[in-house]
Amino acid sequence: MHVVVIGGGAAGFFGAIVCAQTYPQACITLVEAGRQFLSKVRISGGGRCNVTHACFDPATLVQHYPRGSKALRGAFTRFQARDTVEWFTEQGVTLKTEADGRMFPITDDSATIVECLLYTAKDLGVNLRSGTAVTAVSHQNSTFAVQLKSGEVLEGDRLLLATGNNPQGYQIAESLGHQIEAPVPSLFTFNVSDPRLQDLAGVSVPSVRLRLTAADGSHLEQTGALLVTHWGLSGPAVLKLSAWGARLLHNHHYHATLHINWLPQYKPDELRQQLLAVRSQLARRTAMTSCPVPLPRRLWERLLTTVGIGGDDRWAEVPNKALNPLIQELTQGSYAIEGKGVFKEEFVTCGGINLKEVDFKTMQSRRCPGLYFAGEVLDIDGVTGGFNFQSAWTTGWIAGKAIGA
Repeated sequence: MHVVVIGGGAAGFFGAIVCAQTYPQACITLVEAGRQFLSKVRISGGGRCNVTHACFDPATLVQHYPRGSKALRGAFTRFQARDTVEWFTEQGVTLKTEADGRMFPITDDSATIVECLLYTAKDLGVNLRSGTAVTAVSHQNSTFAVQLKSGEVLEGDRLLLATGNNPQGYQIAESLGHQIEAPVPSLFTFNVSDPRLQDLAGVSVPSVRLRLTAADGSHLEQTGALLVTHWGLSGPAVLKLSAWGARLLHNHHYHATLHINWLPQYKPDELRQQLLAVRSQLARRTAMTSCPVPLPRRLWERLLTTVGIGGDDRWAEVPNKALNPLIQELTQGSYAIEGKGVFKEEFVTCGGINLKEVDFKTMQSRRCPGLYFAGEVLDIDGVTGGFNFQSAWTTGWIAGKAIGA
């Protein structure tokens, strides 16, 4: 059996390795257009490689995928995050879990993962070819002919397409009969130019509630940590919202209204009582220096200024009518999203091969026998935190196990 793997990222490598482990007699060639293998693995997690997430229940794990959760439910019962941890442990790589659930190699160096995959693939006899661009693929008489840019043609009985969000991979899939869901960015930051955020870069709030409203009335909500940046807003809450709202925001040219509840732990009446209490108990203190809620000082000061409460105003001097706009700013502040930024640690898209055209028990094409898929070439994407790598390991494992059956 001759297997050609197109794509030298996490999914392609894992698929090739598992295939070699399962079918020792198979001849496997992995080709990568770039000069380096595993380029995304190298830069992920700030160069530490966020291998997976410590979420070991498939039903919970699938909730972190805006697209592909239904298809992955069964897949994760066969190979999930716990299996990823065990596989790397067997190769001598120990992973650690951080407070937010992300899992990294204990070395805090993505080179540990890269070297593990490279060494294992070579040790199993996988023929690795970098700098090898594919221009076209044809399928005839149960044989795949993979045309290389150099003019060489590779032939295989099986083809594993693991090209990530590369347009060339989508073109190959289309040429073999597949429909592509148009790729658009996912996991991005929001460009917000608002005087309330000016000079607050670096300010973070551990838990906020965000509500995004588009011009057509569509809306989405997310909770989580928020980070103010030089260009607007970032942090887990924004990234999750961008993932679930990827197509909605794309369709509205990345313009929408964002409502921020900086204090979701308070009901409006509770917040009012808290403010009235501090006004009574700390009447002679300035409002700027006596913040009764868990907010960063710089943010608290800015929101007070926004509603007209000055730096020298004592709590006793704050009238009831000033509390209403303050509560509004604290719980329903409205900000205009004017575009998208880039989340540098991960470049993720939603879109790819239509999942109805793939058998997730084997990752084989329902359109072209002998063609298999793994990774982000599929219309699957997860939120930040190791979930995109986990879908790559899972789909690569399933394809590698089934490819010689």
